[in-house]
Amino acid sequence: QADPEATKRWAAYFRSKGYAVLESDAKSGIGTAKFAAAIRELLAEKLQAYAEKGQVGRVVRVMILGIPNVGKSTFINNLCGARRAEAQDRPGVTQKKQWVPLAEGIDLLDTPGILWPKLENQSDAALLAITGAIKDTILDLEGLSLVLLSMLAKYYPHALKERYKLTDLEPKAYDLFLQI
Repeated sequence: QADPEATKRWAAYFRSKGYAVLESDAKSGIGTAKFAAAIRELLAEKLQAYAEKGQVGRVVRVMILGIPNVGKSTFINNLCGARRAEAQDRPGVTQKKQWVPLAEGIDLLDTPGILWPKLENQSDAALLAITGAIKDTILDLEGLSLVLLSMLAKYYPHALKERYKLTDLEPKAYDLFLQI
């Protein structure tokens, strides 16, 4: 689950740039109920123009895109209230584009995850592997574990100490995690 404080900061940033922001949790479905209404509100002028041209009921098509394994298909399934798009906890499940009807007048395009053609920075590749965006089988799992532990110790030390009942987060303590 995303850090709620970081999510608030990102939402504020995008709102300051003039973007509409709808915070949601694809897994639990929290916030997804507002999606169709938000689309209609954002596209009110376009829908009005369709109506004026006699195109009442014209379908609005919305593309859902992002990096692999962030919950695009899960989000769509929650929006629809049914399993319309195959979703699993691993990258590369969605192999092709698929149109999914959401509500009257709205179709969603489920897309395979997209990534940069070439990741030159190994740090970026490690972060993508940690989040499940790329297959971790092509990288060193022990090294990835150490990167993740370092990040958790830096940004969420309390959570790490509480979860593993630790008093010390020195790098030498990381060896204990790798032995579990």
